[in-house]
Amino acid sequence: MEVREKAKIVITVASLVAVTVLFVAEYRRRHRKKQTSSSLSSCYLHSELKSQFGFKRVLADNSYSEFKHLKLDDASSSSLEKSSNGHPYETEITVLLENPKIEFGFLRGEYSLELSDSYVWVETELQLKELAEILAKEKGFAVDTEQHSLRSFLGFTALIQISTHEKDFLVDTIALHDAMSILRPVFSDPNICKVFHGADNDVLWLQRDFHIYVVNMFDTAKACEVLSKPQRSLAYLLETVCGVATNKLLQREDWRQRPLSKEMVQYARTDAHYLLYIADSLTAELKQLATEDSSSPNDRFHFLLEASRRSNMTCLQLYMKETEDFPGSAAASSIIYRHLNGHGDNSTVSLNAEELVRKLCAWRDLMARIHDESTRYVLSDQAIVALACKQPTTTEEIYDTIAHTDLATESSPSSSSSVQSPYPVICSHLGDIYEMILEKLAKLDDILPVVLTKCLGTNGTCPISVFNYSLLVNFKTKLSSHSAPKQNGHKNFKQQFTRKASRELFVKKFSCKAPVYHNCRIYANDGRLLCYCDKRKLEWYLNRGLAKLVEENPPAIMLLFEPKGRPEDEGNDFYIQTKRNICVGCGEGKHYLRYRIIPSCYRVHFPEHLKSHRSHDIVLLCVDCHEVAHAAAERYKKKIATEFGIPLFVRRVLDSKEAQGTSSLVEDESTGNSEDAGVSPLHLRSAAMALLRHGNRMPSSRREELLQTVKMYYGGRDISEEDLEKALLIGLSPHERRKLERKKGVSVKHSAEVAGIDKQEDENNDGEAPTDSEKIMNVERSTVADDSGDGTSEGDGATELNDTQCNGNMLHQQNSKLSLLGHGPHGKQIVEYLLREHGEDGVRDFCQRWRKVFVDAVHPRHLPGGWNVSHSGRRDFGEFSVYNPTKRLSTE
Repeated sequence: MEVREKAKIVITVASLVAVTVLFVAEYRRRHRKKQTSSSLSSCYLHSELKSQFGFKRVLADNSYSEFKHLKLDDASSSSLEKSSNGHPYETEITVLLENPKIEFGFLRGEYSLELSDSYVWVETELQLKELAEILAKEKGFAVDTEQHSLRSFLGFTALIQISTHEKDFLVDTIALHDAMSILRPVFSDPNICKVFHGADNDVLWLQRDFHIYVVNMFDTAKACEVLSKPQRSLAYLLETVCGVATNKLLQREDWRQRPLSKEMVQYARTDAHYLLYIADSLTAELKQLATEDSSSPNDRFHFLLEASRRSNMTCLQLYMKETEDFPGSAAASSIIYRHLNGHGDNSTVSLNAEELVRKLCAWRDLMARIHDESTRYVLSDQAIVALACKQPTTTEEIYDTIAHTDLATESSPSSSSSVQSPYPVICSHLGDIYEMILEKLAKLDDILPVVLTKCLGTNGTCPISVFNYSLLVNFKTKLSSHSAPKQNGHKNFKQQFTRKASRELFVKKFSCKAPVYHNCRIYANDGRLLCYCDKRKLEWYLNRGLAKLVEENPPAIMLLFEPKGRPEDEGNDFYIQTKRNICVGCGEGKHYLRYRIIPSCYRVHFPEHLKSHRSHDIVLLCVDCHEVAHAAAERYKKKIATEFGIPLFVRRVLDSKEAQGTSSLVEDESTGNSEDAGVSPLHLRSAAMALLRHGNRMPSSRREELLQTVKMYYGGRDISEEDLEKALLIGLSPHERRKLERKKGVSVKHSAEVAGIDKQEDENNDGEAPTDSEKIMNVERSTVADDSGDGTSEGDGATELNDTQCNGNMLHQQNSKLSLLGHGPHGKQIVEYLLREHGEDGVRDFCQRWRKVFVDAVHPRHLPGGWNVSHSGRRDFGEFSVYNPTKRLSTE
C-alpha cells in the first residue's frame, strides 16, 4: 500500500508540473502573438513619451538633407563672402590663430579643491539669461557636456556643465533645448576663454543641437599633448593634479532621467569644477618648460602658444551629417565583411543572405529615423546576421531568433536597459521583417517607400514628429538618384547588387590594411614640435643615432642635432597637425586608399626639394570619393593637354638603335607630316601578339600588313621571332609586364632585357596597392591612344618623341617609372616646360591648380588642419638628409 501511495503522489506532482509548463508555454505564445499582431495596427510611440519629443524645433533632423549651419545677419561680417554653409566665426578664430593670446587668467586668488554641496540647477529661461550675464563678465569658464545616444538617431545633448571661479552650473538642456541660443554670444566671444578637455566632439555637438560655436578655447587634452604627458585622459589629470578619483562608468548612464541621482550630479560637477584649476596648472607647466628650454627670451611662450593654437584649431571643425549612397549601405557592407565571409562567397545561400542583410539594414536605418532611435536599439547587427542565415518563416520564429541572439550577446543594449529584446520597434513592425524574408517586398528600392508610407502616410501607424517630418519631403529626392528604372527593375537590381559586391571585393583587396597615420612626433633639440610621422621615420633617426626616444606611447623622439628650419617658420602648419585615418572627403573610416592630388605623372618629375618627404598632397579617400576625384583629374588632364599642346598619350615609338641611324630623316619631317616615323605602341604590341600566335595560319596579305607595322618600329629591317617577343613589352609598366608573363601560350624570354626594373617600381609604390585610378588607367591603355585634348595631331611626330626619348628601350633605361601607354611622357614634357618658362614658381602655381580641382570635385570636409590650396611645398634639406645635394654628390 505504501508503494502505491508514493506512486500516486509522484504521478500527481508530475502531472501538476506538466500542466504548469503547458500553461506557461501557452501564456507566452499568446503574449507573443499579441505583441506581433500589433505590428500593423499601432506604434509604441503612441504610449511612450520620449524626452526629445518635447523639442519644438531641431536643427539636425533625421532626414537625408545636409545640416545647415548658422548664417550671421551682420552685413559687415566677412562670413557672407564665404560658402553658404561655412563656419560663421571663421574670421574670429583665424585671428586667434594668427595672434594668440598668451595671458590666461583662469583663476583669481585662492581656489579650494574641495567640492562643496552647493550648485545651481538651471532649468528656466530666466535662470539661463542670468547665467549668460554671469559668464559675460568672466575671463574664462570651464565647460563639459553629457550626451544621450541610445534612444536617439543622431544623439542629443542632455546636460551642460559650466563652472566659474565661484560656482558650478548644471544646465538642463532638455528643458531648455529651444532657448539655448541665449548662451551663443558668450561661447562665440573671442575675449572669453572656454576651457574644455577633449573638445573634438563637444564643439560638434553644440553646433548640431544649438548652433553654438566655440571661439577662443583652451583644451587641456591638447596641453597634455604638447607637454608629452604619459596619459591625456581627464581621469588621469583629476587624479595627478587634483588628487580626485572619478568613476567614468557613470558616463554611460541615461542622462535623460530627471532628477539626476546624487552620484550622477557629483560626476557631472567633477568633470567641469576642476578644469579651471587643471588648466591653470598646465599653463604654468607650459611656461616653465618654455623658460627652461628656451635659448632666447623671445621664445619664452612658444609651448603655451602651441597648446593654444591646437585648441583653437578644434574650434574650426564643422558638424556634418554622415552620408551614404543608399540607406544602411555602409552598415550592410560592414556586416557582410565581418560576419558572412565564412558562408561561401559563391553559394546561393550566401548571396541570398547578403541580399537580406542589405534589406534589413536599409529597413533598420529608416525605422531608426522615423522613431528617432539608434540603429542598435532597433535591431542589432548580430540579430541581422541570425535572421539572414536562418531566414525564419513565421513571425514567432522571427521573434525568437532576435530574442535568443540578443540574449546571447553581452554587448546588447538590453544589458543596460529595462526593456528586453526584441525592442519596441520590432514588436510594433514585425510584419515588415516577415515580408522581407518571404520576399513579398522583393526589391530593395521598393522596401523603403512602402515602409515610409505605412508609417508616416495618411493612415500611418507612427506619430509624426519634428525629427521625421522632413523625411516625407526629402526621402523621394534621396532615392531618385539611386533607384533603378521601373521597367528594368529586376535586371537593374541585379546589376546594382553585382556592382556593390564588386566594390566590396575591391575595398577588401586594395584598401589600406593598417592605419596610415601613426601620429608619432619628432621634436627639435629645443623641444619644439617639428612634425608628425610614422614609426619607420622614427626608426630611421634612432638607428643612426640622430635622435633619442622621449616617449613610448605614442612614440616620440627628440633630434640630437639642429634641424633645418621649423614648420611654423616656413608657414607649413600642416606638418605639426595630427591626422585621422579617415576619408578626407566624407569621413569614412572603415576603408580608405591613398590618393595623390597632384597626379604622379607630373609629380615624379618635380625637383627633389618640391616633392621629397612632402605628404601635403597625399590624402586618404574612400572608394567612392576616390572615383569622383580621379574622374575630375582625368578631365583636367585633357584640359592641360589642350592648354600646353602636349598630347596625353605617346602615339609613335621607334627602336632606339634604329633611331640613331634615321635621326636626320626625323628632323626633316618635323615640319611636315611625321606620322610615318615610328608606330603606335598599342598597334605594335597587337601586331606582335597576332604574329606570334597565328602568324603561320593567317592569310599572307594580313600577315604582311602586320609585319610592316612591326618593321616600322625597327626601322624597316627584317625581324625575327626574338624581335616580336621584345615588341610585346614595349611601353608596358612593370605590373603590365608581369601580367603578360603569366598568360599561357606566350613565351617572353627577354622581359629582363627590355625592362629589368620591377623592383624599383615596386619600391616607388611605397607599399600601396593598386587604386581605382590604376584600374581605370589600364582600361585607357587598352584603347587607341589618340587623345591630345582637342583631337588634333599637332606635335605627334617622331621628332617630338625622339627629343624626349620616348622610344621603347631608351625610355625605360632613362626613367623606369614611365609607361608609354600612360601619361608619363606627357607629364615629363609639361614639367620641363613649366621649369623652362616659369621656373619653380610655375610648378607651384601648377600644384595649386590641381588642389583646387580636387577641392571643387570632392568638397572635402575632413582635411587635416593646416592643409591649404596655396601650400608652397618647398623644403630645405639638412645635413643628414639623403636628399641633401652635397651628400648625394659625395655618395656618387
